[in-house]
Order: sequence, then C-alpha cells, then structure tokens
Amino acid sequence: MDSFSADAVSTRFNGYFDRYEAGGRASGWVTDLSQPAKVVVLRALIDGVDQGEVVCNGHRDDVRGALGLPTAEVGFSFDIPEAFLDGEEHVLSFVLPDGAFLPHMGEGGLSALKPSYTFTDAPTVEIQGNVDGLVHNALRGWVIRKIGRTPLVQARCDILITCENIKIAQIKADRFRRDVGNVLGCDPNCGFEFTVPHAFQKSYTQKFRFFVLPEMIELGNSPFVTATVSDFLEGKLVSIGNDMSKMYADMERLRREIISLLPSQGYHLGDYDRWARRYYENLRARVAAERQLLKQAGKLPEEPFVTVMVPTYKPLLSDFVAAVESVIAQTYQNWELVIVDDGSKSQEVSDRIDAFCAQDKRIRCIRSKKNVGIAKATNISMDAALGEWTVFFDHDDVLVDVALEVMIRTAQRTGAKLLYSDEDKIDQAGYFLEPNFKPDWNYRYVLGCNYVCHLTVIETATMREVGLLKKEYDGAQDHDFILRCSEVLEPSQIVHVPELLYHWRITPNSTAADVSKKGYAVDAGVRAVSDHLKRKGQVAKVSSINGLTIYGVEWIPQSQPKVSIIIPFRDQIETTRKCIDYIRDNTDYPNYEIILVNNWSTSTEASRFSKEIKDRPNVRVLDVIEDFNYSRLNNLATAESDAEYYVFMNNDVFIEDETWLNRILGEAMSDERIGIVGGKFLYPNKTVQHAGVIVGTHGVAAHIHLGIPHDDYGYIGRARLSQDMVAVTAACMLIKADVFKEVGGFDEEHLKVAYNDVDLCLKVYESGRRVVWCADFVAWHHESLSRGSDMRPDQEARFFREQQTMYQRWGDKPFFRNDPFFNPNFSRVDRLFYDLEDPARIRTESEEAA
Repeated sequence: MDSFSADAVSTRFNGYFDRYEAGGRASGWVTDLSQPAKVVVLRALIDGVDQGEVVCNGHRDDVRGALGLPTAEVGFSFDIPEAFLDGEEHVLSFVLPDGAFLPHMGEGGLSALKPSYTFTDAPTVEIQGNVDGLVHNALRGWVIRKIGRTPLVQARCDILITCENIKIAQIKADRFRRDVGNVLGCDPNCGFEFTVPHAFQKSYTQKFRFFVLPEMIELGNSPFVTATVSDFLEGKLVSIGNDMSKMYADMERLRREIISLLPSQGYHLGDYDRWARRYYENLRARVAAERQLLKQAGKLPEEPFVTVMVPTYKPLLSDFVAAVESVIAQTYQNWELVIVDDGSKSQEVSDRIDAFCAQDKRIRCIRSKKNVGIAKATNISMDAALGEWTVFFDHDDVLVDVALEVMIRTAQRTGAKLLYSDEDKIDQAGYFLEPNFKPDWNYRYVLGCNYVCHLTVIETATMREVGLLKKEYDGAQDHDFILRCSEVLEPSQIVHVPELLYHWRITPNSTAADVSKKGYAVDAGVRAVSDHLKRKGQVAKVSSINGLTIYGVEWIPQSQPKVSIIIPFRDQIETTRKCIDYIRDNTDYPNYEIILVNNWSTSTEASRFSKEIKDRPNVRVLDVIEDFNYSRLNNLATAESDAEYYVFMNNDVFIEDETWLNRILGEAMSDERIGIVGGKFLYPNKTVQHAGVIVGTHGVAAHIHLGIPHDDYGYIGRARLSQDMVAVTAACMLIKADVFKEVGGFDEEHLKVAYNDVDLCLKVYESGRRVVWCADFVAWHHESLSRGSDMRPDQEARFFREQQTMYQRWGDKPFFRNDPFFNPNFSRVDRLFYDLEDPARIRTESEEAA
C-alpha cells in the first residue's frame, strides 16, 4: 500500500480516488484533517456535469491504521449511472467541499496523481438461455440478456448459428415463450425456432452451436449434437437434394480441371499464326458452303457494283503488286479498283499500274501531278467512285479473297450502311500476327481510338452525305471520317463483321511497324475527337493518353443533379468507416448524400458507429433487420431517396480520386440514352479486378482483363479506354433513378445475392439504353469482404439457383449468347481472356442465334 501524505491534496483534506472496477464502480477515501470524525461529502462529475453527492462513510481500516484516524468511516463507493456505460469515452472526477479535485491514484502510485479518470466501460452483460432441442426438424430455445446493475432484462436477442463451425444463419429470438416469461418474470418474446436448411439436413449427427450477438456468448446446451433427419424416406429425399445442389459445383470443378490438363487443345495470341492459317481455311470453306446453298435454293442475291479506292504514294513495288492482286483475286467479281497515283514520281510503280489497267478493265488510274497527301488523294478516288458501295484500301495491304463477298452479303442481310471487319498484320515473310478482334459498334470506344480502321465499306450515297476526308486531320483523317459517319447514321446502321478480312502490311516505313513515326497524328486525333464533340454540342476536354493515338475524354457536367450513394453493410465497421471517410475526403462534387443500409449489424461497434454517423451531414442510416438480400437492401434504400441518380457501392470500395463523381456523372449525362456507368476497380496489389463484364461466356458473366497490372493497356487499349459494355459490376455503379425504377430495380426474389447487378444491366441494355464502363474512374476494391465466396458449401445451392435464373431469363437473348462487345473469335471457356476459340467452332452459336 502506498504511503499516505497529509498534504497530498491540501492542508485540510486528505484522500484519493484509488480504485476503478470494471462494470462502473469507483471507490476511494477522504478525511477532513481539521475534523477527523466528520463525514466528508463529495460531488461526482462526469464529463463536467454534476451527478450528485457521494458520502464518504464507508469502512476503511487500512486508512485509519495508516493515518491514526479516530474512525474508519472515510471510504466511498460510486456506481456510474447506466447511461454512461455505453462504451464511449467519459471523464470522471470528484470535487472536495473546498472546490478542489480529489486526485486519482493511477498505476504509478503517488507519482501518477491526476484530477480525473477516463473510462470507456460498457455495461456488464449476463446471458441466460438454453437450446431446448430439435422439434419437427427445427432447433428451439430461448435467450434473455441482463445488462448492467438494473433488474431489467432484454428479449429479442440476435443469435448466430453454426453447423460444424460453418456459419449458417443469423436469427432473432423473438418468438413468444409464455413459460420463460412466467418463470423469470421477463418479456416472453425471447424464444427462437430455426429450421435447418436442406443443405445441412443429415441423417448423421452434426454439431450445432448457438452464440448470442454481439458478445458471442454461447447458450446453454450448446453445442447441440443431433441428426436432423430421422425418417428414412425423408432422409433419402434430403440426400438426393443435397447431391443435386452439389452437382453443379462438382461439374464446374471437373470442367476447369479438364481444361487445365489439356492446354494443347487451345490457342492463344502468341500462337496466332498457327491459328490464323486454320481460320482462313475454315472461313473460305464456310463462305463457299453458304454460296452453294444459296445457289441451290435459287436465292443468290444481286451483286451491287463496288468501288475499291487505293491512294498510292511510293509503295514498295512488291507490296503494291500484292495489294492489287488481292483485289483481282476476290471471289466477288462486280468491282472497280480506282488507283490514285499521288505524285509518286516512280516509273516502275507507274509502269506496273499501267500494266494492271491493261490487264483488267475494272482497274483505272487517276494521276496527280504533285503529292497532295493521303486525305486529298483519297478524296480524288471518292469523287471518282461509281459503285453503290465504296471500300477504303491502303496501297501495301492485302484483302482476304472472300472479303468483298462477306462484306456485301452482310450489308444486304442487315441493311447496314457502314461496315467494318476484323483485321490482322502480315510481315514481309508472310507471317500473321497481332490480330485486332473488334467489338460491335462501340461509340464510346471509338471516341478513344479509331478501332474501326480496316476493312471499312460504306454505302456510296452515305459517303457523299458524310463528305470528303479533311486534310486538317491528316494522320487521323479516317478517325474523323468515322466520327462524322456516326453523326448521320443510326447505331444499327453501323455493322461489325467479326471476320478477319484484311491484312495490314508491316514494313520498315509503315505505321503498323512503329506508331511513333506518326507522332503528328496524335494532335490530329485530339482535334478530330474534340471537334466531333463540339458539333454535337457537348462540353468535354480531350487529351492524348501517354502521347499515343488513344484519347481520354473528360466530360464537364453542365448541372449538378442530386446523387444518393447507397452502401449496405453488416458490421465490418472499420471497413465501412474507411469507405465513407474516403468518399467524404475525396469527393469534390457537392450535391450528394450517403445512405447506409445497416443490414442487421449486431456488434457494439456497429451501434456506436450508427449513432456517430447519423450526426454527420448528408449521411443517413436505414436499418433493415432481415437476412442478407443485396437486391432488397438496395431497393429499400432507393425508396428512401429523392435523388436523380443512385450510386450503388460496396462497403469495401475505397476512392482516392476527388473527381470520381464528376467523371461518372459527366459520362452519364453525355448522352440521354446512357442508363448505367461503371468504373475500373483494382485489388490492393494494384492488379485489375474489374474492367467491364462480359456476359454469356466463362459462365453467366465474367470480368475481362482480370489480374493484369493496373497501368496495362490491355487488349487493343481496352483496359485504358472507356467503352460501351453490356454489363458492369455494382461494386460501384451509377444509374439514373428513373431508369432504375422503369426496369423494376434489382430482382430481390430470384437474385438475392449473385448476378443481380448483371441482371440489372441486361434489363437496362435490353431497354435500348447504353451501359458505359468509365476507365477514368478508378478505385480500390477488396472484393467479397462484405459477403464472402459463393462457392462455400452453404452457398452452393443458392448460387446454382441464381445461375439457373440467369440462363432461363437471358439464355436465348442474342446479346447474351453473343456479347456484342466480346469478339466471337475469342474463347468462351475458362482459359485466359483473349485466348482464341477453335476456328472450327467459332460460328456455331452465332449462326444458330441468327
């Protein structure tokens, strides 16, 4: 025991507040040295507020013996009021009759004297309850909670149930139990009854455990060991049901294993030349077979006249000859080839052109006395075109022999007015490489790069409506032309032909070999995109990405509509707090609110967090005491919002870019047809978690570019360029409120956990609206922190049902069977994205769909 000092406080009073016990009891002693037999009365303060008198008449023999006092009645004891036992930080102090503070003796003894004591106690909790047993396949019991020193008890407690240490349910004990209420004199609504899910119904014994939340105190008679099926027939039916629910997962694992064991069966981009040679054989066979069928049926279509334009300037003679001969070799015969010799001053090229013209009357040449450049030379041929259709073709490239036939037949079948095909490159040795497998018409993507490129075929009347190429965009004149085409054509009139019909020649002087040789094209591209947007009356800033001929578009919103950011959470308070703090610290858009959907959080931290967060401006908390249903949680939140836009966000998404909300709002407001905008999300290791969703492949849906470095350009720049998609993830997704309501929101009946975001996107896409993935909105995503894996044993059956819902609902839709933004030449099974499909199988599904 510390020695006592008569002058520890003052000349008149001596004493200390020397003990604080868990549960909120403070004690100590005080004596009046001038009147040792007099009982001293203190005042207790908590957070500076008077809590009443404290009489020092408790027995303390230790003090009397140490100081030689005439009485031992100098001690005191003070119980903290229940209201302050809330786990928050509070300051306790005692005031002596002369106004001085009674010092608190800390662990350091007299050397640690302080005038107050800080406590953060929560009330003591006593749990009473029991698991009664299994009745009609339901586990029954009761529980009450006694809090602190009051005689009051709390019913309606939350209970976590596990089976063999797997969490299977969280329930509320709120069933009426008259027997418990009568015996204990408490609220009778304290019982529970839990029907064991089919996945956990077994004829053999299992260990069920019951924990009261948030304290995780285990109930009496827990663990409860029992078999949940006693009837033989019932047991067989349950067993069959369990086997069926697991079958899908087993088949999926087997399929993945088979694929991993048969790597030689697949093709990849590094093996492209081998794949291409098989592909071209298959392509020619398919075109010939279709031609023969049409001929036999007497349905061969007319062959409209086609003009192929070749502006020519100082090509390698061998490459030029190969280019012209590839036109002559076309299976489609009704064409003319207009060669514009743009002042080449090459006698051997001139002589070869004359020879071609003499050899084939379908070839004609127009000569320019001086070099006028690619744009004007092309314009000369555009003015001279006589065909119903016009084809853009470079002087050293090569057409596949069925190119014109495939393109014109597609135009006749679809009613297209502008068509483009896939393309690859060919080097001087005839080796095929670097295929450009393109998406269907993707307006947002074409703002970022001229992915259309070759082979381009356009209705001549439309070409004349669009106008000639513009020399001021030399280096990006074709990009400008495509953008101007998009201004006069409907999206349905621009058709992608997913066949490789064009070989872009790699030569030492070509841009195919070195894009940097056309550095001037970068500025021209920026101007082309900027001017296109100005003509459309849109306000945006266009810039080159890292000095390349790919472009970022930063939209500048002209208004500030209200946005509700909706974030469901269940406990995980540290993660949720971090998510909100990042939003508040890194959002420069003023007109937003946060709606937190508290889905049955039970921890004391969650309770404190909800109280704290409600005091913040523009933050609301919606409490939903139901089982986890992601769709319903978000639907309920939207019903509480009057915003024009919703942002659905997981609580494990962390945002660092202050412009993020302006970016995605600007994207959404750039076109009234845009319904949804998503973002690019990264794992903590700086690899890509989400860069858009592809549907109908790799299962129901899958993320493309998964796992590549965050700054990788991806395939043809698609990991760095915003683009139209069929679906994006709702980890962070912006949607127009009226569009959300129009399509019926999330499906809370059939898609409670998985695929609800994909389903929502598909409904929006099917309605004729656009879904845009914004590459410039980047955030961190700690995926599945919020709900865990779908492939846990307790989740497999639910996941399988939701997967089947998607197949039944969308499986026959053309955009699901063949995602328009995922080229059919790519593999649709679980190899790496952008592996190649077997050429023999490429068209099977698309032909069936057609």
